[in-house]
Amino acid sequence: MAAGADVRDILELAGGDNDGPISKKDFINSEKKKAKKTTETLTFKRPEGMHREVYALLYSDKNRDAPPLLPSDTTQGYRTVKAKLGCKRVRPWKWMPFTNPARRDGAVFHHWRRMAEEGKDYPFARFNKAVQVPVYSEQEYQMYLHDDGWTKAETDHLFDLCKRFDLRFIVVHDRYDHQQYRKRSTEDLKERYYNICGKLTKVRAATGTEPKMYVFDAGHERRRKEQLERLFNRTPDQVAEEEYLMQELRKMESRKKDREKKAQDLQKLITAADTNTEMRRAERKATKKKLPLKREMEKPTVPETAGIKFPDFKSAGVTLRSQRMKLPSSVGQKKIKAIDQILTEREVDLNPMPTEEIVQMFNELRSDLVLVYELKQAHGNCEYEQQMLRHRYEALLKAGGGGGVPVGPPGGGGLEAPGGPEVPAWPGPDDIKGEAKEQIIDVVGAPLTPNSRKRRESASSSSSIKKVKKP
Repeated sequence: MAAGADVRDILELAGGDNDGPISKKDFINSEKKKAKKTTETLTFKRPEGMHREVYALLYSDKNRDAPPLLPSDTTQGYRTVKAKLGCKRVRPWKWMPFTNPARRDGAVFHHWRRMAEEGKDYPFARFNKAVQVPVYSEQEYQMYLHDDGWTKAETDHLFDLCKRFDLRFIVVHDRYDHQQYRKRSTEDLKERYYNICGKLTKVRAATGTEPKMYVFDAGHERRRKEQLERLFNRTPDQVAEEEYLMQELRKMESRKKDREKKAQDLQKLITAADTNTEMRRAERKATKKKLPLKREMEKPTVPETAGIKFPDFKSAGVTLRSQRMKLPSSVGQKKIKAIDQILTEREVDLNPMPTEEIVQMFNELRSDLVLVYELKQAHGNCEYEQQMLRHRYEALLKAGGGGGVPVGPPGGGGLEAPGGPEVPAWPGPDDIKGEAKEQIIDVVGAPLTPNSRKRRESASSSSSIKKVKKP
């Protein structure tokens, strides 16, 4: 008869402390006991090499959850991994001789090398690149390469050195035999060599083909070296003077660009004023010929003005007519204040009733005011620059010893004063002496200081506002 231990083993029941007979409780509570036992025995061993404090952060008795990090190899832990050397056989090395193909003296050297590479060529021999120097015969020299300034022996010596030193012409010039032959410069040696190479390439080329020929400009090379030598031999005073002149040149160029920009802006304003006037006249003629009924049916078109370009509301949807009277963001605050001041002085409503005719005429009025404002400002700038140029010219005449102040425009003849002799004409450039050369840097423009610029802008804005009023 089977004992209790055998029955428990067959039914996979846990054995108790006493191996007595099997009871009913063993069958009913067998799964609970097994689960409790497995949960109690589920523990994690501290990895080898890990400190107790670090392991306590991962796993503790109170928090029996599994730690978020576990080492992949518990046998080594946090120890330094040793190098795993292969079990292959070590390749043997040997102290063996070798020769360098770049050397022609037959020198033998020794170095360590694997035995499997014994007998192979020197690995660095592939870097031995030689320049192909052309070779000519006696007949070719007499027919194509003859030069009165060079002998054949001197040419042969030059090509021998070029082949020996791989066209390093500085070394060639250093090793050139200046005692036996004429003293030559590096440019002379280069010119002779490349002229011969070009002639040989042209002669030996196949018929019907255009070969690539080497061209060396010896004159340009000599001038370049001469300029470099002059640049190197400059004194500190010359360097400072050159920097000063370069700064003045940059100032002159910037002033020239400013003048050209101002002239273009002024021309645009004048052209815009003429175009605006012509468009107004054409519009008035066209409106007189239109019938009253047709005028009511058609919508009045706003002519494109040069002073202010008002936006067109062509999008679908409902819009207010007063939006067409809103000034665009491109108009500056100064212009807006000037327009408001003029309209206030003329007792014109700043926000009139926005009917179609009033909107059109009100926009035209403000556009004309902006155009007049810009023209007045440009005129004031031109007068200011003209006055500055006149003062500078007079100062230059006084510094050069020209005498009195000239009367009349420069470039014109003398002016005949009423009841008196002819007034002397403006002196030309030849009359101004070289004593004031430091001042004759830029006689067509003078730099403006911030204070003078502010005074000029304020004066021009105030004068433009005052001159708009009718007398």
